[in-house]
Amino acid sequence: MIRQPFLDGWTVGPKLGAFEAPTPESAPRSVRLPHDAVRDLPRSADSDQGVHTGYVPGGVFEYAKTFDVPDDWREKTVRLEFEGVYRDAVVFLGGDAVTHEPNGYNAFEAVLDPYLRYGEPNRVTVEARAHRDSRWYSGAGIYRPVHLVVADPVHIPLDGTRVTTPDIDEDRAVVELATTVRNASRHTRTLRLTWTLHSPDGSDVASGTAPVTVLPGTDAVARVRLAVDDPSLWSTDAPVLYEARTALATEAGDVIDTDAAAFGIRRLQVDAARGLRINGATVKLRGACVHHDSGPLGAATFAAAEDRRVRLLKAAGFNALRSAHNPMSRAMLDACDRHGVLVMDELTDTWTRSKVAFDAAPSFPERWRHDIAALVAKDVNRPSVIMYSIGNEILELATPAGSAWSRRLAEEVRAHDDSRFVTNGINGIIANLGRFREAGGDEASESAAADPNTMMATMGDMMARANASELVTASTEESASVLDVVGFNYAESRYELDREHFPNRVIVGSETFPSRIEQMWELVERLDHVIGDFTWTGWDYLGEAGIGRVDYPDEPGYTPTGTAGPYPHLLAGCGDIDITGFRRPVSYYREIVFGLRTDPYLAVHPPRHHGRLTATTPWGWDDTVSSWTWDAAHGAPVTVDVYAPGDEVELQLNGVSLGVAAVGAEKTFRACFETRYRPGELVAIARTGGSEIGRCTLRTAGEVGLAASVEESEVPVDGLGFVAISLADADGVVAVDADRLVTVTVAGDAELVALGTGRIRTEESFSGPSVTTHDGRALAIVRPTGPGVATVTVTADGLAAASVSLTVS
Repeated sequence: MIRQPFLDGWTVGPKLGAFEAPTPESAPRSVRLPHDAVRDLPRSADSDQGVHTGYVPGGVFEYAKTFDVPDDWREKTVRLEFEGVYRDAVVFLGGDAVTHEPNGYNAFEAVLDPYLRYGEPNRVTVEARAHRDSRWYSGAGIYRPVHLVVADPVHIPLDGTRVTTPDIDEDRAVVELATTVRNASRHTRTLRLTWTLHSPDGSDVASGTAPVTVLPGTDAVARVRLAVDDPSLWSTDAPVLYEARTALATEAGDVIDTDAAAFGIRRLQVDAARGLRINGATVKLRGACVHHDSGPLGAATFAAAEDRRVRLLKAAGFNALRSAHNPMSRAMLDACDRHGVLVMDELTDTWTRSKVAFDAAPSFPERWRHDIAALVAKDVNRPSVIMYSIGNEILELATPAGSAWSRRLAEEVRAHDDSRFVTNGINGIIANLGRFREAGGDEASESAAADPNTMMATMGDMMARANASELVTASTEESASVLDVVGFNYAESRYELDREHFPNRVIVGSETFPSRIEQMWELVERLDHVIGDFTWTGWDYLGEAGIGRVDYPDEPGYTPTGTAGPYPHLLAGCGDIDITGFRRPVSYYREIVFGLRTDPYLAVHPPRHHGRLTATTPWGWDDTVSSWTWDAAHGAPVTVDVYAPGDEVELQLNGVSLGVAAVGAEKTFRACFETRYRPGELVAIARTGGSEIGRCTLRTAGEVGLAASVEESEVPVDGLGFVAISLADADGVVAVDADRLVTVTVAGDAELVALGTGRIRTEESFSGPSVTTHDGRALAIVRPTGPGVATVTVTADGLAAASVSLTVS
């Protein structure tokens, strides 16, 4: 069998109708997959997709590639495996339609056999489209990897081997394997499957074999149960992975196909008295919701970028991710398996009622079984996946029809995989929009009609009362009852209430406001039936532009706009980590709330905004930056926040005490100081019972220059290089108040594929080669073009250039 990446040699351009004449603007251009067709399109305030996509337009796009088809493929089956095409993908070969996949997140196969022209070049084209079909930035195009597979007509299809571990003891685990064999020939075939399990060190730990007879044009499933002695269990602290290797051979012993699947051995349990247990140990989910885009890369999915996101999120204190609101990429799932991060993988944002004009709701009644099968097939072997979410804030959930759909979907998931838990992100208010006057009042009802995000942001305490109302209790009871774990979005007011009303109910905070994490986590820790919290969001994202922004109402021309950020807002602005991978102050506050950090953290309000009122949303934080380098006059007033555990914090400047403040006087885990800006060294010392438990130091930057550093000096040829750019002194202290335009060039065996910052309001492109730093920082991402060496050089007017090199292997 041949299975190889099918990423190079593609072109992309606008899809033209049969009677449309090409123009210079529509000329196809060369691209390498994965690729996001809309990332670099011109943005404008009058984009018909508006704030949802960050004012990025949609479109219809055609990808094309010509490849050779030798004569000796006549006796083979040839297919393309697409991990995801957004959206309504149609694959053509030589102008003939091969397959159609409406769901932009499903993996699918295009079997090319009926349309191939042997002994000559063949042209494959793929149509993709995006237009007012999502409430966030979706991207468009062939944004996930593609593989070309040339196999025997009798073969193991995509996701053909399923591995489960239904029986685990301390000294032994049973691994159950089920392999599908597909016969695309005209003859009945009897073959032999051999399975071998490999331990993390590569040694064989168990094996088995079985014959399998497959009738023409059908699939057959062969199974085996293998025992592994003294198994090493997978957990978040020890993400041990085994591998199942499968060989399909003829009766003569010739191997005609192989398959490999990584898996982990772990046991899941959940109940209202002991919460979630993994391998018998209780686990509280320190969760983050994440969208599928990769910031400066747009929606293009690269394994290196997904691995980096997972690593940085775990380093920031998260042990679980919720894929919102669509199935997670295979690359991110691989990273979660490797790094020990738990996953709630979500099916969809809509069922039968639309949220935006051209979303997937109209086809849902015909496609739901197919979509569930695709989700489970992708996830079933992965130890990181512990929950399937069947939806998010479903509009019809509180109706009789919605209850029936809830049950139907949950049971279909269980029919495919009953080894994991089923949940749903329930928002009781959104599920009752039609009856909202009764539950929430006229003012909130009017805002709901305009924008649900604005409604939730403006309701305040009314939202908690509405979620705890009898209306929500009664109307969502059946839909909640079909779940193993009830996910609540912004409904912490139900946590204690449901312990009384529904004593067997297990709850997870499937989506919560980041500004209230200290309240959420206290409930999670105190209540056994509440198994965790998923903040919105762990990593900032494109679209839903400005929902976490900080505004200054005294700005000339300021007009309240609800949660919708006016153009040119591009990012949501609500991530603990910004789109470049830089941790924002809220991330350190959360780490302290989680009990993972004893050192305090210094968060300084910019002196230039001192005394100004701010307007924020519940998804936002504030305007603080961890810096003591400011373009401010000596003696300028400045507010300093210190996040800390313990009882009190002392603040020192240049060795002189500025006083002691109690922790938690205004907000849990925070002490606040009013002082004057003077360059030097600012130190916060946290104490409990008079004893120091940790300290944090900020220093004023000296002479500032350009700095560049590569995260990994050696990059695989199919990987990415991440180059951090900063305006910093010789000790690495960044000047956050002196942003300037920087330009990046790449020489050698790589190319610049993305350049960006965490600034949420910008008109600059991610395609480079120049960008204005934000808080003194930027990130360049380079992609190898072959093995060798690449040099990345950063320049800025008036500063010496900075260069870094990386080896491509």
